[in-house]
Amino acid sequence: MPRAVRAAVEAAQNKKAAGLVVLDLSGLGAFTDYFVICTGFSTPQTQAICEEVEERLGRLGRRPTHREGRRSSDWALLDFGSFVVHVFSEEARRYYDLERLWRPAKRLEIPGEPADAFPASQAEAHP
Repeated sequence: MPRAVRAAVEAAQNKKAAGLVVLDLSGLGAFTDYFVICTGFSTPQTQAICEEVEERLGRLGRRPTHREGRRSSDWALLDFGSFVVHVFSEEARRYYDLERLWRPAKRLEIPGEPADAFPASQAEAHP
């Protein structure tokens, strides 16, 4: 896992993000190499996760090229070019189900996270 992606994961873990998943999209013709996906349980937590990710990556000289939804309680996105951080509410994560949409992507192991932190497909987990 690249250093910057690992830093984003550690920042999200520091703010108690749930269900952290890193998808390796390289070789799939995607617009980025990695997705970091996690769940926040409130607007303040979502904002805190985003702020921590930006602060930690800023120390590495990385700034997002694009931001979306940071004031939203459902979804926020930080685009760092080679990887994108998605912070979802539980409901929005089930709705967008990026893990299912990008099912061919390899899931990277995240230290400190259970392997089944978030099911491969929300449709399977929530019939």
